[in-house]
Amino acid sequence: MRGAGCTYNDILDRKLDAGVARTRNRPLPSGRVTIGAAVVFLVVQALVGLAVLLCFNRFSIGLGVASLSVIAVYPLMKRVTSWPQAVLGLAFSWGALMGWSATFASLTLAPILLYASAFAWTIGYDTIYALQDARDDAIVGIRSTARLFSARVKLGVGAFYAATAALALAAIEAAGGGAIALIGWLAFCAHLAWQTSQVEGAEPPTALKLFRSNRDAGSILFAGIALQGWLS
Repeated sequence: MRGAGCTYNDILDRKLDAGVARTRNRPLPSGRVTIGAAVVFLVVQALVGLAVLLCFNRFSIGLGVASLSVIAVYPLMKRVTSWPQAVLGLAFSWGALMGWSATFASLTLAPILLYASAFAWTIGYDTIYALQDARDDAIVGIRSTARLFSARVKLGVGAFYAATAALALAAIEAAGGGAIALIGWLAFCAHLAWQTSQVEGAEPPTALKLFRSNRDAGSILFAGIALQGWLS
């Protein structure tokens, strides 16, 4: 469904992407892929996602369907608000709810806190991602938190990363805590702190490197929680 969301986003943003140096060579704005082919690909991805969703319990099916409204409006937000990263966070973080729901057919405080943590994290790392295009975005009229924070981007990213860390800790404790999970959390916090220290004045290659490093940050946090759960 993440892939389907990205395809949908690229379909709606094809004209905007054509005006940004980094994205003008993407398949749709460059003409390598037709709109019709992209729509077919989107439908196939959505059908695969639906097949997976229907394997879950009824509560999870309803929860999964509820995410579609957020996904539908996300690509439009960069045209009307400086906070499209917040809407992306609402959509991208949905897995924090789905994983718990698929297991327990309900939601409790722990997954909601994890969802909130992932929401804040998405705003932070997608702000870093948007730094790559801030100049071109200003020309074509794309709005973002990178442009909103501008010279205070380090403070903005740092604030959302601090919220990410605090909410992740609360989620871990709500789920039972544990020393190994906390070690993973501390390493995750150290990674976020390192990113924040590097973000001010970052050129596009550095911004992309920092953005991609969140794969490592997420893997660290996951490893601590998963190992804690396995040993318990």
